[in-house]
Amino acid sequence: MNRPSAKAVLFDLDGTLLDTLQDLADSGNEVLAGRGLPPHSLDAYRVFIGNGMVNLARDVFPPEMRPETEEQIAAVLEEYRAAYSRNWQNTTVPFPGIAEILDRLTADRVPIGVVSNKAHDFTLQCVEAFLDGWKWDVLIGAREGHARKPDPAGALEAASALGIAPEECLFVGDSDVDMMTARNAGMRAIGVSWGFRPVEELLEAGAEVILETPGDLLAWLVE
Repeated sequence: MNRPSAKAVLFDLDGTLLDTLQDLADSGNEVLAGRGLPPHSLDAYRVFIGNGMVNLARDVFPPEMRPETEEQIAAVLEEYRAAYSRNWQNTTVPFPGIAEILDRLTADRVPIGVVSNKAHDFTLQCVEAFLDGWKWDVLIGAREGHARKPDPAGALEAASALGIAPEECLFVGDSDVDMMTARNAGMRAIGVSWGFRPVEELLEAGAEVILETPGDLLAWLVE
């Protein structure tokens, strides 16, 4: 397999660096409980996560009760943000092996960044709380007025901030959204097996390789 000439690594956050599934699910189920609706299983949230907090807050509702107007969507988003503010650090931890690969990347002075569909304030909050042992060169979450992944804007903004051409960046993620983002940005699409979505989804979306462990990432970087 042809190895890329990669000089930087951009990571997705939820499902790639951090295992946030339980806290995201508990927040969604708290919103549903407040409306007198039944909860979803933990596995159901694997499908809801990845397209941004607005879509997550909307999609947890039954189709016939899904908020549609701007006012309705704003209301459920506010409820979800409030619930997540209470739950975001209950169980969230970095995935096994993440600390070691970040140690290696920073020791080798490989620029690293995060490009997430998680709300920007929560992205910064989670990185500061759980990934503060490493110097992050760029952090980009979902911001009002900015297109979310799979639109390449955030990934290209990150590459520009790093001063590295998109084709020399690895984009590492756990969903089809991440793989499409990488391809749309002209970056190398690197999928992970430990995230929230099935490997088959990543391959169908254009993943060039599936990492079995974070350490496997080293083979895709310039020596």
